[in-house]
Amino acid sequence: MKSMTRRKLTEFLFLFPTLFAFVMVIIIPFILGIYYSFTDWQGTGAVSKMVGLDNYKAIFQEPGFLHSFLVTLLFTVLNIITVNVVAFIISLLVTSEIRGRNLYRAGFFIPNLIGGIVLGLVWQFIFSNILPSIGQSLGIAGLSKSLISNKDTVMITMVIVNTWQYAGYIMLIYVASIQGISKSVLEAAEVDGAKYWTRITRIQIPLMANAFTISLFLTLTNSFKMYDVNVALTNGGPVTMFMMKPVQASELLALNIYQTAFKYNNMAQGQAKAVIFFIVLTIFSIIQVSWNKSKEVEA
Repeated sequence: MKSMTRRKLTEFLFLFPTLFAFVMVIIIPFILGIYYSFTDWQGTGAVSKMVGLDNYKAIFQEPGFLHSFLVTLLFTVLNIITVNVVAFIISLLVTSEIRGRNLYRAGFFIPNLIGGIVLGLVWQFIFSNILPSIGQSLGIAGLSKSLISNKDTVMITMVIVNTWQYAGYIMLIYVASIQGISKSVLEAAEVDGAKYWTRITRIQIPLMANAFTISLFLTLTNSFKMYDVNVALTNGGPVTMFMMKPVQASELLALNIYQTAFKYNNMAQGQAKAVIFFIVLTIFSIIQVSWNKSKEVEA
C-alpha cells in the first residue's frame, strides 16, 4: 500500500510542473478573458464597470469583424483543400520508387521550419517585385502588378504561401500512414488487375482515414489561427468595401482581434472577439473530427 502511495506521489510530482504551467498560462488567462469581455477594461488599471453583453453586441454590428469572419472562413476552406491535396500528392511521390525520395522529403518539409514573419516578408518581395517584373517583361497583364495589392487576388497569395509552408508538414503524416499500409494488400490488388488510381482511391485512401482526420484538424486550426503570415505578407490590406464601409480585404480574425485590443486599445472588446473566436473554432473542430471519425468507422 505504501509503495502504491509513493508511486502515485512520484507520478504527481513529475506531472505537477506541466499542470501548473497549463493552469497558469492557459486556464486562468482564459477565465479572466471571459470575465473581462463583460467589462469596459482597457488593459490598464482596474475594471470600472460591468457592461454585460454590450461588447458582444458591438462586435456583431462592426463591418470589419464580420468581414474578417467571412474572409477567415473562405481562407480556411481554400487552405484545407490546397494544403491537403498538395500534401497527399507529394506524399505519394516520396513513397514511390523515385530516386532520391528521402531528399525530396527533407526539401518539402524545410519550408515549415521558416518562421511566419520571415516567410511573409520573403513572399511579399516575390509578389510585389519579382512577379510584376516577370509579368511586365513577358507582357502578362495579370502579373504586371502586385498580387497582394489587389483585393481580388490577395486571398490567393495567402493560400499559396501557407500551402508552400504547411504542406510539407502534413505530408509527413500522410507518409507515415502510407508506410503503415501492408504492401501485400497493394500487391494483391495489382495482381488482380487494379489500376494505380483505383488502388489509391479504393485501398489507400480508405485505409488512411485516421491520417485524414488528423491532417484536416491540424489544417483547420492552423488556418483559423493564422496571424504571423497575415501580418508580414499583407497586414490585412488592401482596403475594400463591405456593408458600405471601408474594411481590410485580407484581415483574418486573429489579426482583427489583435488590432482591436492593441492598436485601438479596446481590450474588453478584443476579449469578446477572442471568446467568439474560441467558440467558433471549437464548434468547427468538433464537427470536422466527428464527421471524419464517422467515415473511419464506415471505412
